[in-house]
Amino acid sequence: MRSRLRSTLLVLCVAVIAGCGFQLRGSYTLPYESLYVAVPDTSLIGANLKRAIRAADSTRLADSAADAQATFLPTGELREPVILSFSGSGRVREKRLRYRYGYRVVDSKGRNLILPGVIELNRDLTYADSDVLAKTQEEELLWRDMESDLVQQLMRRLAATKPVYPATAK
Repeated sequence: MRSRLRSTLLVLCVAVIAGCGFQLRGSYTLPYESLYVAVPDTSLIGANLKRAIRAADSTRLADSAADAQATFLPTGELREPVILSFSGSGRVREKRLRYRYGYRVVDSKGRNLILPGVIELNRDLTYADSDVLAKTQEEELLWRDMESDLVQQLMRRLAATKPVYPATAK
């Protein structure tokens, strides 16, 4: 009786999961044949974005903007900690880490293929003077998590947009 109940419950759970549309996230399919990522070689975001594009398999990374169908250009990057609250003694109690990243995608003539966009990420953390080392490490971990999240959001946005190729003048 119990085994029958368990198997029925298992089948019911599988049916619910299958029915809700759940599926594992596969690789992204970008709408470009080739893409040049115009970021400095020292940029962690650029390195992670290039790695994600290589994993997509549908788009070739070009060595120069002239060889690419589209060029990814960062327009700005801002990291700022913002103090949210102070304790009664005037010490920082809560901080917000704000990360803004602007970008645009252009063709070989500099015309926008998609509208320029900005991604803004926020993380809140409590702060304690008694745990300075631990809170510093937590802040660094949150910044790295935000960088990883940024790359995933960039890939989702690049894959979801439909570029508008300007008509060539005759």
